Amino acid sequence: MTVLGTRALNRATLARQLLLDRAGLPVLDSVAHLCGLQAQEPQEPFVGLWSRLRGFDPAALSDLLVRRGVVRTHLMRRTVHLLTAGDALAWRARHDPMLRQRVLGTYRRELAGVNLDELAAAGRAVMADGEPRSMGELARALAGRWPEPGPRALGEMLVAALVPMAQLPPRGLWRAKAGVRNLPLSAWLGQEIDPPAADGADPVGETLVRRYLAAFGPAAVADLRAWCGLAGLPAAVAAIRGELVSFRDERGRELLDLPGAPRPDPDTPAPVRFLPAFDNAILGYHDRGRIIDDADRGLSVAGARVVLVDGRVAATWTVEDGAVIVTPLRSLSRAGHADLAEEGRALASFLSDGDSDRVRIL
Repeated sequence: MTVLGTRALNRATLARQLLLDRAGLPVLDSVAHLCGLQAQEPQEPFVGLWSRLRGFDPAALSDLLVRRGVVRTHLMRRTVHLLTAGDALAWRARHDPMLRQRVLGTYRRELAGVNLDELAAAGRAVMADGEPRSMGELARALAGRWPEPGPRALGEMLVAALVPMAQLPPRGLWRAKAGVRNLPLSAWLGQEIDPPAADGADPVGETLVRRYLAAFGPAAVADLRAWCGLAGLPAAVAAIRGELVSFRDERGRELLDLPGAPRPDPDTPAPVRFLPAFDNAILGYHDRGRIIDDADRGLSVAGARVVLVDGRVAATWTVEDGAVIVTPLRSLSRAGHADLAEEGRALASFLSDGDSDRVRIL
């Protein structure tokens, strides 16, 4: 079985994540290809798409949110993701058990004795009037019936797990600052969520495997699980294994992939790319060594914005007074320093609508 080294996996990831060459895809198609973008920080997807698409216009993403072509909702790993409406409707039911368990992992003591099916029915009844609500407002509406858990535990369980919700604009629009207002996903999108398969098959799981490999492969089953948070996908992998090709990484793990997916030459040049907080190009793997050093792994879960130099995390970045401030994690070559400064100036111009192209490398 062919062994793929770390650099080969890195270049494959960059190609699948549209980070090796900026793509000419429409925004909706790019969100679909990436299987959604992590979006608990509302402005971060705009930087993620700017780094991936040629001529990205943030108004295009805002327009899709308003027109309900994309939606903000809890899904993979119980985190807020920006997904196409079609994927949100198709994938949500498959994630239900995982979402419940993840909330219980935090609030098991508070929610002990609460019948979750009854709580879900009560939450849906409150939201049936079509009025958007914050998590706190929904929880307080039910606190008289369930006073013991407290509003935080009730609200998290309802909004993140029991009642599939959409976070409504203006939250998530370009440069908008707005709190979270929720409406049931089916009410916002005007279509019911796809029900689970009735015959014990897992067509959604099989789709998730194919879509994940298209955007993240080659990858191990553990990487797939780390991306979506679902424990039951080995059966889906087994069902479509005949469609896939296999490799090994340098640790001996089996890596699966789609036969025709891009696997560039490891020596393919990789441009500097600025990534937003919690970007799935890093978080979408159990073994993140293909893109970030173990010593820096904590940055990816702490919400640091990072910079890729030669395809790997080499710096962090922030914005202060309109200037992009870059903090290298290690020494850079003269060429790497120059490329980083050039891309940083372009990012500063994007973030300021052309008012500033200032970048400072500490």
